[in-house]
Amino acid sequence: MDEKEIISRIQQKLTEIEEKGDIKILHCVESGSRSWGFASPDSDFDVRFIYIRKPEFYLKLGKTRDVIEWELNDIYDINGWDIQKALRLLHNSNPTVFEWNHSPIVYRTSENWEKVREIINDYFLSRTGMNHYLSTARHNYKEYIKGDEVKLKKYFYVLRPILACRWIMDRGTPPPMLFSELMNAELDENLFDPVNKLLEIKMRTSELGTGKRIDVINEYIEKQFEILKEKLDSMEREEQKSWEKLDELFLSLLKNA
Repeated sequence: MDEKEIISRIQQKLTEIEEKGDIKILHCVESGSRSWGFASPDSDFDVRFIYIRKPEFYLKLGKTRDVIEWELNDIYDINGWDIQKALRLLHNSNPTVFEWNHSPIVYRTSENWEKVREIINDYFLSRTGMNHYLSTARHNYKEYIKGDEVKLKKYFYVLRPILACRWIMDRGTPPPMLFSELMNAELDENLFDPVNKLLEIKMRTSELGTGKRIDVINEYIEKQFEILKEKLDSMEREEQKSWEKLDELFLSLLKNA
C-alpha cells in the first residue's frame, strides 16, 4: 500500500470515528517521526486528533472517557483527546498540545480549531517546556545511547528534545516540530556532518540498527545536559494563566458543536 492510499484510508477512518463515536474532529495531525521529518520507510502513521462531543455529554454526573483509542497496528497508531482534556492540559502548558498544534502534517482541521490556535501560545510556560524536553532527552540517552554499542536511531530522540530546549531557552516560544528547523536554528555547526549522515541513513533504511557510539555527538549531548540543567535551575517558576479565556473558549466551541 503506497503512502497516498494510506492517507486516503486515514481520512476514511476519521469519518468512521466521527460517525461511530458521535463526535466532531476539530483537529487531526501526524505526531511521530513523520511530523519530525525523519521517518524511516517503514515508520507507522501516528495519527492524533482532538474532538468535541454534543453539549449534553459534558453535563453528565458520571465519569466519562476523554480519550478515543481507535487503532494500533504496524501501519496505524490512531487516538484522540476530548477538547475538554486538551484545554485542561493546555492550562498546564502540556507540550503535547503545542506539538499537535504545530505539526506540519495536518489531516483535518476546522474553523473551531482556529479559535484554539488564537490563544494557545498564551499558555506556553518556558520552564515547563524545558523540563519536559530535558527529561525526555535524559531518559532516552540513559536508555539507548550511553553505552559503547548504541541504537543509532535513538540519537534523534535525544537530539530533538535537546534542540527543543535550546529553542525555548533562546526564544521562549513552543519549538517547531521539524527536526531540520530545530537543527538549522540550534545545532552547533561542527555537528552538522555527522548528524546529516545519520539522518540520511535513517530515512532510506527500514531499520537503522545498532552501532558504535558516535563520540562527537555523545560529547555534545553531555555538554548540553550541563548547560540546560544550569539554565533550568536558574529559571523562575512561572504563574499559570487564568482559566477565564479557556472557559470562554470551551463554551464557544460547545455552541458550535
